[in-house]
Amino acid sequence: MITATTPSLAERETAQTLGVVTGEAIIGAHIFRDFFAGITNIIGGRAGGYEKALREARDIALKEMCDEARSLGADAVVGVDLDYETLGVENGMLMVSASGTAVKLR
Repeated sequence: MITATTPSLAERETAQTLGVVTGEAIIGAHIFRDFFAGITNIIGGRAGGYEKALREARDIALKEMCDEARSLGADAVVGVDLDYETLGVENGMLMVSASGTAVKLR
């Protein structure tokens, strides 16, 4: 499945717009990741545990969005937008949502 953040693809013409498709992923940040991220914030550096969790959530959200587009018969998803949110200050949940427009290409 071709995905793009642009409203169209330079190398292909859109034949039909099939509609908006979405995918979401919510992942809990593990207590040890929180602990080590806190240490990293104090001494400097990157929070690898959080980066990995965000990558996993992004991949899941994109896959779900592409699966929905595929079920509509799409060849591509254009205008893809990714949103990252934390759900609640205390519960440590990370949410990634992906949305875009499913299209058939010529």
